[in-house]
Amino acid sequence: MKQLADCRLLLVDDAKPNLDILVEGLKGEHKLSLAMNGETALQIAARTPPDLVLLDIVMPGMDGYAVCRRLRQMPETAEVPIIFLSSLEDVDNKSRGFEAGANDYVTKPFHLMEVRARVRALLKAKAYSDAVKEQLAADLRVAHDIQMGMIPQDFTALEKAYGVQLAGELAPAREVGGDLYSAFPGMAGRLVLLIGDVSGKGIPASLFMVRASSLARLLGRESAEPERILARLNNELAADNPSGMFVTMLCAVFDPATGAIAMANAGHNRPVLLRAGVPARWAVEGLGTALGFEPDLTFQRADLVLQPGDALVLYTDGVNEAFNPAAECYGNDRLLRDVAAFAGQDAPAVAAGLLKQVRAFASGAPQSDDIAIVVLRHEGRPPA
Repeated sequence: MKQLADCRLLLVDDAKPNLDILVEGLKGEHKLSLAMNGETALQIAARTPPDLVLLDIVMPGMDGYAVCRRLRQMPETAEVPIIFLSSLEDVDNKSRGFEAGANDYVTKPFHLMEVRARVRALLKAKAYSDAVKEQLAADLRVAHDIQMGMIPQDFTALEKAYGVQLAGELAPAREVGGDLYSAFPGMAGRLVLLIGDVSGKGIPASLFMVRASSLARLLGRESAEPERILARLNNELAADNPSGMFVTMLCAVFDPATGAIAMANAGHNRPVLLRAGVPARWAVEGLGTALGFEPDLTFQRADLVLQPGDALVLYTDGVNEAFNPAAECYGNDRLLRDVAAFAGQDAPAVAAGLLKQVRAFASGAPQSDDIAIVVLRHEGRPPA
């Protein structure tokens, strides 16, 4: 936690006698920066962000209200405590000060003892708040590492065992997210592929994701039928779900001996089939119902035979529901058009290329949802 003596105060007043009084009373307790007008104060705050601002209201040019609003708009000072020191003592002026973003208001002539006490109180509160945020950030970094450790990164063994190429991309909108994908050995020499999207974002979604993913991996080793895997998973999630959260999921089971792939959809985005020489198309038409709402749901099965070189592209709605600065949505039509350009390419190129297209469309707009992409490409060679 930051010590009070290490905290920097920015003193802003156009009257030098007032600054002299403040400097004399505070110089032994804190580091000080001085400004005699609003423009200079903003420049100093941007260059050397203070821990607290003591701000006059009536100044030539930019008044204290305007300075306060600008400080609240600057990322460096958005949460820095601001105390107004002003001779304007009526209620309207004080209300304007708090509406502009001030934390406290002291009227002139002021007593240095009172100013010191208020400064110390706000600095201690800020230091405690900063320490809590730092601890939370550290915890989130650990949670991020744990979550990423649960997502498969190296598919080499599976690729050799099943004669396929696999690739995945995961980009949470926050430190941790609710999107998931997985690939693992199933029953009877099958490969099970999962992708899902938990409702919401952040820590609650990530915890629900861990539970759903762990259960799905267990159930995927007991059945080669994707519709049955989803039905049993839904019963498990719905039976004990006090948070009311849900997860959309698509489950695919691939038979390397025949190239057949069976799929079932629980409210998730439709996967795309990429085949060289033909337009990209949806591999599954039905959407189904998300998991966790109620028990005893049934799910439709769709069967497809992959030809050598075909790729199946699974993704979450952070892809087709990405927005650019003009609030335009990426959309399904653009998704089909963009991903079609990668037909015939290897799985990593498809996954990375689609993510690059989405980010190019977003043009720097904040990511509104988690993004997950996983690609399976049938190589047409006998599995090891």
